[in-house]
Amino acid sequence: MPKKTLKQLTPSPARLRRWGALDRFGESVYNGNLWHINRYSASMAFFVGPFVAFLPVPGQMLIAALAAIRLRCNLPLSVGLVWITNPLTAPAIVYLAYRLGALALGVPPGMPAFSFSWSWLSSEFSALWQPLLLGCLLLGLFAGSLGYFVINTLWRWRVGLQWRRRKLARALANGRPGARRQGQVGQREAQDSRQRTST
Repeated sequence: MPKKTLKQLTPSPARLRRWGALDRFGESVYNGNLWHINRYSASMAFFVGPFVAFLPVPGQMLIAALAAIRLRCNLPLSVGLVWITNPLTAPAIVYLAYRLGALALGVPPGMPAFSFSWSWLSSEFSALWQPLLLGCLLLGLFAGSLGYFVINTLWRWRVGLQWRRRKLARALANGRPGARRQGQVGQREAQDSRQRTST
C-alpha cells in the first residue's frame, strides 16, 4: 500500500494538538507510534476500523480510538474507517446483519414491520437483538479480516516490487551481463502498468 497516499489522507498529530480534538485522551494519544504508518499499523487499523464500524453501539469512534491505542495501530485510520457505517449505509447494514444473524441462529428471517414507538421496541426488540448482534459481529469480523488481509498483501507486494527494482538498478549500474535485457523488460512492464493506471 502506498505509504505516501495514506499519509496524505491522515491528519498530523501536530495539527490535532493545535485543535485540541484529542486532549481528553491525555498526552499518550500523541505518541508517534500511533501516527506512524507501517505494515503492521496500517493493516491493524484496517481491521479495527471496519470491525468497530459494524458494532451496533453508540460511540464507535471512541471505541476505535481506544482499540487503536491498545493495539498500537494507526489511530487516524482506525477512527476514520468507522465511517463505513453512516446514515446512508446504516439501514442496509442493519438489515444485512439481521438476515445473516437470523440465518446463523436458524431464526425465521422475516423482520417485523418497524414502528418508532416504545411498545414496538419493548415487544419486538427482544426477538431482534440476538440475530442482529450476531450478524453485526460476523460482518465486522469478515470486513476487518478482509481489510487486514488486503492491506497486508498489498504492502508486501509493493515492498517486493521496490526490492526487485532496486536489485535490477544495482545490477544495471554494475554492468552485469543480462541485466540490461532484464532492465528493458522491467522498464516496459513499468510503462505498461503506468499506462493502465492512467486510463
